[in-house]
Amino acid sequence: MVLSSNRVEDLSTHACNKEGFELPISNHDVPLEMHRVCLPPHKTTLEKLGQRLLEVFFPDDPLHKFKNQTCLMKLYLGLQFFFPVFEWGPQYNLKLLRPDIISGLTIASLAIPQGISYAKLANLPPIVGLYSSFVPPLIYSVLGSSRHLAVGPVSIASLVMGTMLSEVVSYTEQPILYLQLAFTATLFAGVFQASLGFFRLGFIIDFLSKATLVGFMAGAAVIVSLQQLKGLLGMVHFTSKMQIVPVLSSVFQHKDEWSWQTIVMGICFLAFLLTTRQISTRNPKFFWLSAASPLASVVLSTLVVACLKSKAHGIQIIGHLPKGLNPPSMNMLYLSGPYLPLAIKTGIVSGILALTEGIAVGRTFAALKNYQVDGNKEMMAIGLMNMAGSCSSCYVTTGSFSRSAVNYNAGAQTVVSNIIMATAVLITLLFLMPLFYYTPIVILAAIIITAVIGLIDYQAALRLWKVDKLDFLACLCSFFGVLFISVPLGLAIAVGVSVFKILLHVTRPNTGVLGNIPGTQVYQNMNRYRTAVRIPSFLILAVEAPIYFANSTYIQERILRWIREEEERIEANQETAIKCVIIDMTAVSSIDSSGIDTICELRKTLDKQSLKLVLANPGGNVMEKLHESNALEGFGLNGIYLTVSEAVADISSLWKTETELPI
Repeated sequence: MVLSSNRVEDLSTHACNKEGFELPISNHDVPLEMHRVCLPPHKTTLEKLGQRLLEVFFPDDPLHKFKNQTCLMKLYLGLQFFFPVFEWGPQYNLKLLRPDIISGLTIASLAIPQGISYAKLANLPPIVGLYSSFVPPLIYSVLGSSRHLAVGPVSIASLVMGTMLSEVVSYTEQPILYLQLAFTATLFAGVFQASLGFFRLGFIIDFLSKATLVGFMAGAAVIVSLQQLKGLLGMVHFTSKMQIVPVLSSVFQHKDEWSWQTIVMGICFLAFLLTTRQISTRNPKFFWLSAASPLASVVLSTLVVACLKSKAHGIQIIGHLPKGLNPPSMNMLYLSGPYLPLAIKTGIVSGILALTEGIAVGRTFAALKNYQVDGNKEMMAIGLMNMAGSCSSCYVTTGSFSRSAVNYNAGAQTVVSNIIMATAVLITLLFLMPLFYYTPIVILAAIIITAVIGLIDYQAALRLWKVDKLDFLACLCSFFGVLFISVPLGLAIAVGVSVFKILLHVTRPNTGVLGNIPGTQVYQNMNRYRTAVRIPSFLILAVEAPIYFANSTYIQERILRWIREEEERIEANQETAIKCVIIDMTAVSSIDSSGIDTICELRKTLDKQSLKLVLANPGGNVMEKLHESNALEGFGLNGIYLTVSEAVADISSLWKTETELPI
């Protein structure tokens, strides 16, 4: 029999009109008023589906600005929505230009040596790193919504791309194919990133949890640093593998290749870079020290090698770098052939990591300056700039934390700082490339080590240990997976542990026994609140998760176990037997057909044990589904209550009335 809406109203009216019953544990003389348990307003299936889709894909209501606007204004707002430059551009003035020029030139001094270094990390020609510091920042300045994000190559994406491509294709034996695959991977990274933003699927990258990233970045930083021993020691032969054991083995197997000139220069400049970084970290006013030190190191080391070139044969140099703007690379995209799956896989993995870093950095500095960064627009901006970059000899780029921090500390006001940086890189490409001929490889290794060492966040790992041991396990799996297996598999293991944690929380939700806080009508978990007391004849339980197919069996078994344990405790202490089980549904946000069946089966099981099952404070979604499934029929007029305190008071009064009736 279907439970009609009139029946629900009768149930609600019955609960609402009963007055004069006091809580057994209340110290107040005021009777507890009963309230109605109502169904949500009726909606059609299409209306429910539409509302659900809006909540999933448009939680921020991005079109609210377009309401009640003229057609011309809607067009202008649309331009601002897709091209944020139309939002800040009209208000831009000379007062904002000065700090943007200073910050742009400052990050350019960091971006030029880092661009060359990170390209080497990705096993690409150094010039590609400078190309990637020119076109993408210009694209982002038009499409991006962060004022402080400094765009360019980053260490993690460079490492992942270099590792994944080098496992299949040798960059020394097949340099053209390797370059084609790098540009193609960049294209697919951009397509994937832009698609996530356009279809508003940014929640996918949330599977890379904070714990996962802490371990992954620390492991990657260690591997990257060890890989730079080739440059620091002046070695020629070195393993292309990225695991810690092969890298260390390669270092000691070729000790005869170590160059003492290279080692001395590397140690000196590495100490200089680390010292300036430490000074800037402790005193942000001296941010310019860590920003300028890489370029200063490049200039000084180049001058030293150029002056001592006849005596410094053991020091490897960059050599010739071509002058000129980015050459078009659309004709180099590898869109068919046996290596296409490799390019797609590399693009997606490096794209996810780049996207995660870029959005996290943008939101960090936006919070410091109290403005909002639209995550989906950022995904589209980063994706489109990588798509454009793949056609102009660039590889995967995103917002760099180190350069963005320098940009912020230098006083950047808008993304014009990216334009200034790109202009400085343009001048370098056009006129200054011959000056890098004698730049030693060892200085690039020192710059990379200095940059990635900041990715080892041991304090975050200690916090994970204190707060959540499972998160700490995910962090360790990620760290050791990268060190001993491989970068992609280490990341996959960490994501797997994170997903396992989600499944664990979903399939094994928290349940607990509630007790009353004396002198109040509040019921809380008795493990947390030692002052909470049990109510005689009642067992009050809380379920702290949605009830559906994945956890319904566990919840039923756990509730029956709570009942059994409570009965054993009562028997041992010779207390009043249980007559009613109340389930607090406050945290049960939704329920499916399996969950409804579980509730009905539980009610029948308790009926056989002469126990009454009562639901307290079911949500609107839960109440609606219970009503539509006819599950409410079995609970009767005294089976659904708005709060636990009302349920205890009303049922206690009913028992009292029954005992006072004449026989």
